Amino acid sequence: MVKFDLIPCNMIMAMDIKYITDEKGKKNAVLLPMRDWEKIQKDLEAYQQLKIKKQFLLNLNEAIEEMKLVLHGQKEARDAEEFINEL
Repeated sequence: MVKFDLIPCNMIMAMDIKYITDEKGKKNAVLLPMRDWEKIQKDLEAYQQLKIKKQFLLNLNEAIEEMKLVLHGQKEARDAEEFINEL
């Protein structure tokens, strides 16, 4: 199980974020403490893992629904070669 603990919005506001601006005051970079950056990276990695897991589960659900149709004679079964080629 992937632990998913995104930074809440109120925590982002509590971060010690500094902005680097150009001579006109336009923000063009961010400076933040290493601990905050590491937390952001950890959360991003967890988010990416959840996206992969979600896609896998969606594909698995689609396969299960297709098998139900095959079992009820509403869809023709595919052979293993066709299945593998789809991957």
